[in-house]
Amino acid sequence: MDWQKNLLLAAMGAVVILLIMRWDDFQQAQIAAQPDPAPAASASANTDIPSANASVSDVPQDASKVETATAAPSAQTIQVQTDSLHVTIDTRGGDIVRVALPQHYAEIDTPDQPFVLVENNSVETYSLQSGLIGQNGTDSADGRPVFASEATQYTLQENADTLTVDLTHEQDSATITKRFTFYRGEYRVEMDYLVKNTGEQPWQASLYGQIKRDSHEPYAGTGFGMQPFVGAALTTEDERYKKFSFEDLEDESFKTQITGGWVSMVQHYFISAWIPDQEQTNNYFLRQLGNRDLFLMGFTSPPLTVAPGQTGSVKSQFYAGPKDTAELEKIAPYLDLTVDYGWLWWLAKPLFSVLDWIHGLIGNWGLAIILLTVFIKALFFKLSATSYRSMARMRKLAPKMKELKERYGDDRQKMSQETMKLYRDEKVNPLGGCLPMLIQMPVFLALYWVLMESVELRHTPFLWIPDLSVKDPIFILPLLMGFTMWLTMRLNPEPPDPMQAKIMQFMPVVFTVMFLWFPAGLVLYWVTNNTLSFLQQMVITRQIEKADNPKS
Repeated sequence: MDWQKNLLLAAMGAVVILLIMRWDDFQQAQIAAQPDPAPAASASANTDIPSANASVSDVPQDASKVETATAAPSAQTIQVQTDSLHVTIDTRGGDIVRVALPQHYAEIDTPDQPFVLVENNSVETYSLQSGLIGQNGTDSADGRPVFASEATQYTLQENADTLTVDLTHEQDSATITKRFTFYRGEYRVEMDYLVKNTGEQPWQASLYGQIKRDSHEPYAGTGFGMQPFVGAALTTEDERYKKFSFEDLEDESFKTQITGGWVSMVQHYFISAWIPDQEQTNNYFLRQLGNRDLFLMGFTSPPLTVAPGQTGSVKSQFYAGPKDTAELEKIAPYLDLTVDYGWLWWLAKPLFSVLDWIHGLIGNWGLAIILLTVFIKALFFKLSATSYRSMARMRKLAPKMKELKERYGDDRQKMSQETMKLYRDEKVNPLGGCLPMLIQMPVFLALYWVLMESVELRHTPFLWIPDLSVKDPIFILPLLMGFTMWLTMRLNPEPPDPMQAKIMQFMPVVFTVMFLWFPAGLVLYWVTNNTLSFLQQMVITRQIEKADNPKS
């Protein structure tokens, strides 16, 4: 039955390799603190403005005209501060050129430096753009409007739950108000256009919103494996959650049409997204901007028509913040899927719900992980007991297996036949200890994704560990994991093949070294699971030994 043990070892090795490939440098700071240069005013060539007649059959094309410097009025930036967001708005176009999150630190040891999600300067390009295009639109290849505002600094007052920032622009026949509404405790911002038609003809234009970004990675890897996914994502009629890497967009643009919908830029733990009116049919596009390292992901809405003397409006909203499942679910259908649990999402989501519920009761994520592990272990108690009983019986056969090895060691066929006969005589299933473990493997993988994707664990302390989302700084948990694994393996039957036996002896060492760089939250789960498994297996093994030797 060597092939069965080899198959099991190969399966375990494949799982471990998969986890390592997906884990890349989470022990490092999530993003180094960034300098705060003044955001660059967006007076660049307007090749990123969607065409006025953009439709599902027409991906927005590059505009050819460039706004001349002499025709460009001076622009400035506006600073907006709430308890959740520090936002910089460029008055040219009214674009969001910087978003910092004061409740999330760039690094755990720099609480005075908020995490910067959106930054548009001479070093990197990342902004949230929006405007009006079409017959009477303010944005075109000829230029973008410079808005006026009553102030350059806006702060959410302690006794207020909302903050409104109005930007105005005068056309020959209309007054355009671009209104941002911020909410206390939220990362969602409403962005509405109000159009007062002062002319004698109907006014018409379409709203567009887009994320403009280069392909820079939020942080570098160690070479252990792939980076967490960084790229565009949206929902379509066919797929609730569809991802595009920058390489995908270099190869081919994408366009679709859907009622409602959203488009986003995702990275580990954080997301920015445009969410247009959910009752309208919107056109979505993803594309590379020419041959440059710039990418656009956005939408255009149906035209808004305002009769003479009337006022019309078009609404949308954007989100820039952590990938909080509960908050994203409220904003738009399937936006919560950007918390990417992989193909085991159907198992990972209820696991996180239980973890979050436990945390709500006790207020500590480390203890919540331990209690969730106890819950999972209790759920699989009988299945694990079956596995441990099978292992205990196999362990009893070790002396007889050794005799067969000495007798038929050179005759592999005879050895295999006699081994199978021994299993039948002793009524032992050699796979009895393996199958229950394999059945539980999806739960472990799902929990791996939960602990890796949950922003709630970022910068969360537990005992001596300052951050459960990165490695244990003094490696106590990996060492405990290796020790508990060694204890558990001592209760397992020794493989008859000497080479396999040596490999199994080194497994705790190998796993300990690999887990040195795993997130402490995941290693905490494994240590707890190993400890509970050892205790359960030890009790069952002693029960079987006592039943076989009642006089001892």
